[in-house]
Amino acid sequence: MTPGAPGPRSRALARRAARVLVGGVDSPVRSFRAVGGSPVFFAAGRGAYLTDADGRRYLDLVGSWGANLLGNAPAPVVAAVRRAAGRGLTFGAPVAAEHELAERIRSAAPELERMRFVSSGTEAVMSAVRAARGFTGRSKVVKFAGGYHGHSDGLLARAGSGVATHALPDSAGVPRSVVAETLVARYNDPDGLADLFDRADDAIAAVVVEPVAGNMGVVPPRPDFLRRISTLARRHRALVIADEVITGFRLRRGTVHRTLGLRADLVTLGKVVGGGMPLGVYGGRRAVMETVAPLGPVYQAGTLAGHPLAMAAGVATLDRLTPELYRRLERTSAAMASMLSERAERAGATPFTIERVGSMLGLFFAPGPVRDDRDAERSDRARYARFFHAALDRGVYLPPSALETTFVSAAVRREDLARARPAFDAAFAAAGAARR
Repeated sequence: MTPGAPGPRSRALARRAARVLVGGVDSPVRSFRAVGGSPVFFAAGRGAYLTDADGRRYLDLVGSWGANLLGNAPAPVVAAVRRAAGRGLTFGAPVAAEHELAERIRSAAPELERMRFVSSGTEAVMSAVRAARGFTGRSKVVKFAGGYHGHSDGLLARAGSGVATHALPDSAGVPRSVVAETLVARYNDPDGLADLFDRADDAIAAVVVEPVAGNMGVVPPRPDFLRRISTLARRHRALVIADEVITGFRLRRGTVHRTLGLRADLVTLGKVVGGGMPLGVYGGRRAVMETVAPLGPVYQAGTLAGHPLAMAAGVATLDRLTPELYRRLERTSAAMASMLSERAERAGATPFTIERVGSMLGLFFAPGPVRDDRDAERSDRARYARFFHAALDRGVYLPPSALETTFVSAAVRREDLARARPAFDAAFAAAGAARR
């Protein structure tokens, strides 16, 4: 069917969902509140494409927010999950697939000397922060404005992504006493971080940072920024937590922070390593991780942690992440960025800036470069909403928020981008140029 979203079935499902789910959704960005209109309900996905409840087909440039690196429903991963499900859904006890996946992760990311599986990226970062506090005996944590590290209370201070989209600098329900333990620095501003360390008087347990910011759009680190974080943290005897829930195994096989100059004590993973199943990982230096129960006093547990189906999906996914796959992904992503820049220029839809790192693209209707949350916030959200809906109506599914990341999967081919070119032409025409 020809797209023209949302169709009558999606609209009916949205009305039904609103009667039982808060806002009709289980995560705010899915509601389309940031771009207007009613959300599309998807019924199936295969490869680079999604099919909605009305039978309409879309090029998928969200990829379940980066989790589906191999595309939708890759046959080897689906087969592995089916085999695992046939043996039993959950046991609440150790299974061999847990250490099999952990061994594959450590082989690609040896800095995770010991690790623990949890069920989400939020849990992974929350647990890593707790381990850092337990190891150092300190209470304060530094994060960067615009960075999103899950929805645990202490890390929702001036968060990015969905919180910034809805103009909520913090979140209701978070006690001031909890937020007081979080110090907020500016991304790509090492001098500001140095001042914050000096003022904190050795009370900082850890700095948590995305090596490539991915929740205020894509914001690459400036040269030397991550190295300065490591230097400052060690000078003040604080730990570094590299939040690679988005970047881990997406930009390369393994983690990316070391290649960008960051020395981390703890690392968090998610999304890609779960192969489309709910999964988070935190790990790092053995001495730090062995403060976690049952070896140490830092408590963390989970009934469904190390879930057999998630382990099976993760193993099957990691076994298919070859150097050639990343080379092909880089070529496709570069071609997409080039095409978008060209179409925007041709349509006169300026200012328009793309910040790209590998298969992560930030689309900003604003002048570049984008270096921090303040630059990202200058993106024209009304123009992005028009761009989004025009693309959606023509069969291209983009993030329903101006401050989210566009993800390219390994299932996307040059011919898919060529077919999408008219949709992007119409989308940039709809966005129009900024008013002078």
